[in-house]
Amino acid sequence: QAVKSRLSKFDSTGTGKTDEEIETAIRQVIDKALVTEKVIDVFDAAGIKKPDISILSEEFLLEVQNMEHKNIALEVLRKLLDDEIKSRMKKNLVQSRTLMEMLENSIKQYHNKILTAAEVIDELIKLSREIHQMDKEPREMGLSDPEYAFYSAIADNASALEVMGKDKLRELAVVIYQKVKENASIDWNIKESVKAKLKVIVKRTLRQYGYPPDMQKLATETVLKQAEMIAEELAG
Repeated sequence: QAVKSRLSKFDSTGTGKTDEEIETAIRQVIDKALVTEKVIDVFDAAGIKKPDISILSEEFLLEVQNMEHKNIALEVLRKLLDDEIKSRMKKNLVQSRTLMEMLENSIKQYHNKILTAAEVIDELIKLSREIHQMDKEPREMGLSDPEYAFYSAIADNASALEVMGKDKLRELAVVIYQKVKENASIDWNIKESVKAKLKVIVKRTLRQYGYPPDMQKLATETVLKQAEMIAEELAG
């Protein structure tokens, strides 16, 4: 109720506050409520049902889209997406980095008054739906989540996709995953010898599969970063 009371104040007129100050205040209320697990108060105050945060269901997205107070809807959706993307960072480095860039770019356009709150909400809803679609791709490609993470690492390159094609990159990702798994250790991130060995193995494998030479260094670095993030799983 305290959150609802504070949010209701933002509807009043004659406060003397600018739109930016009001939006900052809304953001602080929402961030504090979500951090302290009072999520339901925020959504009650916004006039929507409590969503399944981990899924961002279509029903919830439509509710947000139809909310009367767009600035509140925007902040709720921004916070949920930010948390969702950060939770994926370890699982898939490249994919989560791409999603975060998309989120930050949309919010930046709003702050620069290029897009309205309603337009940014539409952009963030598209982003949410894109996350749903991305989640289907590993199964559709017949890859496990770790294999798909390495696929993302080597497919994050337009020239590689053009030269090699999706199927060959998929095959390469499976091979790289197996080679990294075979040579990883639980403390490999602090052992330079293990890192050096993996680097040689990855570079050699990329070369054997005809990966574009000018992009091999970047792809190797990305693969090693992804491997480091899931080192415990690889060594398990």
